[in-house]
Amino acid sequence: MGLKIIGTGCGLPEKIITNNDLAAIMDTSDEWISQRTGIRERRILSAGESLLELGTKAAGEALAEAKTKAEEIDLLIVSTIGGDYKTPAMSCLVAGELGIDCITLDINMACCGFLYALHTANAYFRAGMAKKALILSAEALSRLTDWRDRSTCVLFGDAAAAAVLEQADSEPVFSMQVRGKDGWEHLHALRGTDNCPFNDFEDNGFLHMNGQDIYKFAVSSITARIHEVLEKCSLTIEDIDKVLLHQANLRIINGAITRFGHPEKFPHNIEHYGNTSSASVPLLLHEEKGNFQRGDKLILCAFGAGLASAACLLEW
Repeated sequence: MGLKIIGTGCGLPEKIITNNDLAAIMDTSDEWISQRTGIRERRILSAGESLLELGTKAAGEALAEAKTKAEEIDLLIVSTIGGDYKTPAMSCLVAGELGIDCITLDINMACCGFLYALHTANAYFRAGMAKKALILSAEALSRLTDWRDRSTCVLFGDAAAAAVLEQADSEPVFSMQVRGKDGWEHLHALRGTDNCPFNDFEDNGFLHMNGQDIYKFAVSSITARIHEVLEKCSLTIEDIDKVLLHQANLRIINGAITRFGHPEKFPHNIEHYGNTSSASVPLLLHEEKGNFQRGDKLILCAFGAGLASAACLLEW
């Protein structure tokens, strides 16, 4: 028993921030950003928008395309670093907005969240606990970024993307790894300051990243995860129709292309959205689906905080 994707959707903030917009408020330039990252612009939530609104829109689009009613969903998984509220879980709020009454879960695996949600949904299908599932990745990195730090704030954007899954005969194949103690400090955000009178913990809660170490980890983990799923299936990269990578940096994507070849198999949209954490893979999937044929073999691959990496080989 496996799964197939039968509908996708996305929700994007209205506000577009270009590199020139950033250059107007900090010491940077379009050339500096684009040459180092490939990013030209990104979407940022405004005061009048909520992540719940973006997520509900993405999920609604996916349900409509899948011709699936809310009451048919047996499992709702939301991957997010943080929703509009610390509690209740964002999956509960999305379920309420859409009229879904089923098991709901939030997953915080940062950029690997969509892959972990796929893995979890597949386990529910195999156990006979669900027949249709809705996965939503919704991220607002603009709320986590230190806008005084040009080395990180230029990288991130906000977005939501969703997919509806149903049981199928084709079994997806996964490769997943968490390095845990080894290097997690290169990409993290602490919990932020509280006002407990019995401690003196102080932290701004902003994202901290060591770009060079993350670059090395990203390229090596992409290579390892893709090789592993190919080996499990006795396939080569020539047998794969598309490879959808987490959109973190165009240099990382090009690093993977250098190792595997076939640049035509590695689409990207980082130019327009930046790094949207767990939303980046399903957002790219949503935009590229018009280029897929049923039966195409796809590899989805992501890497991020943890240090975690994951890949999934599935049939479209």
